[in-house]
Amino acid sequence: MTLHLTEREQALLSDDATAMAMRVVVAAAELVGAHRLVEISSAHIDGCLHHGDGGVEFAERLATGGGRVAVPTTLNVGALDLLHPEMVRADPHKADMARRQMDAYVSMGASPTFTCAPYQVGHEPAVGEQVAWGESNAIAFVNSVLGARTERYGDFLDACCALTGRAPLYGLHLESNRLATVVVDVSAVPHALKSQSVFYPVLGTWLGLTVGQEVAAIDGLPLDVTRDQLKALGAAAASTGAVALFHVVGVTPEAPTLAAATGVAASGGAAPEGGATAGVARAGASDVRRIVLEADELQRALLRLSSASEADHIDAVAVGSPHFSVGEFTELLRLIGGRRLSVPFYACTARATLGQLDDLGYTAPLRESGVDIVVDTCVVVTPILPAAGGVLMTNSGKFAHYGPANTGYEVVYGSLEDCVDSAVTGDVVRNEQVWAW
Repeated sequence: MTLHLTEREQALLSDDATAMAMRVVVAAAELVGAHRLVEISSAHIDGCLHHGDGGVEFAERLATGGGRVAVPTTLNVGALDLLHPEMVRADPHKADMARRQMDAYVSMGASPTFTCAPYQVGHEPAVGEQVAWGESNAIAFVNSVLGARTERYGDFLDACCALTGRAPLYGLHLESNRLATVVVDVSAVPHALKSQSVFYPVLGTWLGLTVGQEVAAIDGLPLDVTRDQLKALGAAAASTGAVALFHVVGVTPEAPTLAAATGVAASGGAAPEGGATAGVARAGASDVRRIVLEADELQRALLRLSSASEADHIDAVAVGSPHFSVGEFTELLRLIGGRRLSVPFYACTARATLGQLDDLGYTAPLRESGVDIVVDTCVVVTPILPAAGGVLMTNSGKFAHYGPANTGYEVVYGSLEDCVDSAVTGDVVRNEQVWAW
């Protein structure tokens, strides 16, 4: 398929400031078979996280060439906590390179958000907007919960899209590819369990392992499911699989009904006109498979999140992947209830969220109780946890998935309440009754 470029896009190929970025976007579009590019309204760059010096050189090449972001652009976490640099155990060279990489993107006009959850700090595209976002949980959230449209942009294509204001028109940018190909029926799960936040990372873990990169419509979740719960679901699904879009029937913007989410009416024919998927229909119900979530499958996903399931003692707690919201900090403060934590407890968040905590008067009591608030980065991507290793407890499906390989700590998964109670005593405390089904 031949890629067609507009006159403006042809001109970008010869613009000194954006030519390199445009060549990358064009090459990517040709690779995936896109027939044209799409104008984007915003970007979120994952490529500011230092994985090696090549990433620094790439970013600085764009910056010194006069590159400037063409659309509102936020930045994912870096490898440093720039507000509390003493928290990171990095050798001088790596620390310098990590800072240079973060600085390079800021110099190109990107907002120094340094968060994996830009949707919590004011970056919220509208339903149907075309965007180019990197970072797996952010991609899942912007597609699913906000209803904007992005593919899974990685380092450093996300930056090139931001500088050119263009992205390949393929995949989830296209309405027809956003219909669910699998329906997940969770109606048999007890409502008491579905009302608990601890359920959603486990559901997401199971979803990613089960559907891979397919688009699922989840039927039977409570209509009052929270954004933080959906955030946790998407993050876990994107970690264990490649889920970039899921629908929750009756909740997310492209799934007012199951028919709208799948393009298939209840009778098996094409979905009726109306809703977010009007004009896009599937031939029949045979194109959509259906899975009923059963207790044993959920239990297997739960067990998978604890690599140290038999541990009776913990050495640290880490929460905030994706970054903690103000609401989650409010709940954390309530659960601590003035107690003192006996093991290191790390809560990762955005610097903008920390500013809100300061305004609310939450920061001082959290720190007095023993909570270390990490900004601009997280404990899984840079060395912050005590070097001795041991057992880490978390309420994050993403931390649980990546923790053992990235940190050297084995992991115990539990609710936020479990994490707090365990951190007070140092012994593993988990409410197993919530999983009775």
